[in-house]
Amino acid sequence: MNPQELTPKRIVAELDRYIVGQANAKRAVAIALRNRFRRERLQGDMRDEVIPKNILMIGPTGVGKTEIARRLSSLVGAPFVKVEATKYTEVGYVGRDVESMVRDLVEASIRMLREERLAETRGSAEDLAIERLADIIDPSTRASQTHQQSPFSTLSAMLGGRGGAQPPPEPPPTPRSDDVEERRRKLKNEIRDGFYDVRMIEIEVEETPQIIGAFGGPQFEEMGGGNLGEMLSGMLPKQRKKRRVTVAEAREVFAQEESAKLVDSETLKREAVRRAESNGIIFIDEMDKIAGGGAGRMGPDVSREGVQRDILPIVEGSTVMTKHGPVKTDHVLFIGAGAFHTSKPSDLIPELQGRFPIRVELDSLTKEDFKTILTQPKNALIEQYRQLLAADGVELDFTDSGIDSIADLATKVNEQTENIGARRLHTMLERVLEAVSYDAPESAGKVTVDRAYVEDRLAEIVKDQDLSHYIL
Repeated sequence: MNPQELTPKRIVAELDRYIVGQANAKRAVAIALRNRFRRERLQGDMRDEVIPKNILMIGPTGVGKTEIARRLSSLVGAPFVKVEATKYTEVGYVGRDVESMVRDLVEASIRMLREERLAETRGSAEDLAIERLADIIDPSTRASQTHQQSPFSTLSAMLGGRGGAQPPPEPPPTPRSDDVEERRRKLKNEIRDGFYDVRMIEIEVEETPQIIGAFGGPQFEEMGGGNLGEMLSGMLPKQRKKRRVTVAEAREVFAQEESAKLVDSETLKREAVRRAESNGIIFIDEMDKIAGGGAGRMGPDVSREGVQRDILPIVEGSTVMTKHGPVKTDHVLFIGAGAFHTSKPSDLIPELQGRFPIRVELDSLTKEDFKTILTQPKNALIEQYRQLLAADGVELDFTDSGIDSIADLATKVNEQTENIGARRLHTMLERVLEAVSYDAPESAGKVTVDRAYVEDRLAEIVKDQDLSHYIL
């Protein structure tokens, strides 16, 4: 979608297709996203001075905090990572290096950009793959063989030609006759139309040497090891292995290989780093778990406060070294989230509080919200179950009374036990449809889920609070 068209109202409307309620949170993230577009249009030094206004979402689990951030990034194609603040704490004081969240963001940006580039080059790669298949299926239509250099002559050329004679120039390929050209054109059309899809052929595929993996990993990267694995993989010759596959499978393999050749890795990495710096979104969940001052806590909060102080420079804006180069976090949008049941945002260290100037409280979900979640969003739960069981020939019919009953019981269980928000609906629906899902492959037909059907499977469990703690 064109950024020019993404006004705050349009962003909220798009989020409404997937997330029920939480208007304040949607407005906050919509404004933050629009401010990025506004900043891009500024000129001169002011463009660098405008920093994102990070957001802290406060609300119980299951009300849509993560989903809002995830859908927001998907809406604009921004690199996105979700991390838990608690994974930086362990038994001891400080856990994993907090800079790893920035490295994860860059990796996500590279994956996203590579997928875009591969999609752009798909057409050209398909044509090249069909050329290679035509060479295999009918070698007589292949162009004349060019001179093949040995690895030793290639190495000699890389070293400046010392120690060996220069290879002779390659002769130009002999043009095909009109008859052969016509036969090859017809062959390529037949391959493109799937005429040879089931034929078995033998192809050679590239394989990465397994030893390269020993030089990677997060521990090696966090020690500043750089991208030694990729450097060695570029120097060592590619290993090729023969496989027997159908033409359809070979076409896909060749298309992927040709797409990879058409994408310039260095340019892609530079653009991915730039996109992560200017458009990246990092969602830090469980912020309340690293806040001190909660009731009932005894002793010093060294671990929690240490993690806060480690996160602080990342959120403030710093340069993190990654294997793809330095990455500045000045313009990365950080969205923090937490339930803050036993602690408050003011329990965070003052410096970190100041870096999350926008705070929005998300409401607990009501019975009406549950009914909407079950039926209205594009990925509505009931529609998911309908399509899942339709694969086994079962037609699910949820009546209004059945939907009302599920929403009512989910609300009661959330009140009586832990409030886990919309996630309770997954548990309830699984319990309601357990017998149908189990018998579906052998007993296809229509199943009507009404109030009586729901209460028959859930009412007794909800009444017994001890039992509902374990089952629901």
